[in-house]
Amino acid sequence: MSRSTQVIITGILLALLVLFYQGLWGDPKHIPTVLIGTSAPEFQGPDVESGELISLSQFHGKVIVLNFWASWCQECKTEHENLLRLHARFRNHPDFVMLGVNYQDEPEAARTYLRLYGSSFRHVRDIKGTVAIDYGVYGVPETFVIDREGIIRYKWVGPLVGEIFTHFTQQVLLPLLNSRQSTPT
Repeated sequence: MSRSTQVIITGILLALLVLFYQGLWGDPKHIPTVLIGTSAPEFQGPDVESGELISLSQFHGKVIVLNFWASWCQECKTEHENLLRLHARFRNHPDFVMLGVNYQDEPEAARTYLRLYGSSFRHVRDIKGTVAIDYGVYGVPETFVIDREGIIRYKWVGPLVGEIFTHFTQQVLLPLLNSRQSTPT
């Protein structure tokens, strides 16, 4: 094998080693989105429980927590109590709205889930999956925060539990609710 071939192979192996090293210590839940800092895609759909049409635009001027979930999702069940706690804490804030988006689910299964685990905020059925596609959802649960101007400021892939829930509440949601300006995080 020639010296130049050895150098090329060594370079390739080093590059693979660096990628492997980064993969070991990277956060597998961190999936960056190109939507941060852009306008939240508009959507409209029926409420899971009442069938009443809900659209994102009806909440313009408010800070919106948008949570994608499904009745078949185990991690959604893990975070559900925290979502109810979050809603209970901020429900009386005049600029706060929380919406669930039911993803790839049967209507009756979604209603049963909400009856069983509790429901204190509204949930939109994503009938054709277009809302999830527009938001670049990879799976559930995924949570977005949209500021008063309709700009996506935050995305989390996975359940909002433990330190992540605390960070979400203290470092993402509270600053947006306590400020009249949009503050990206």
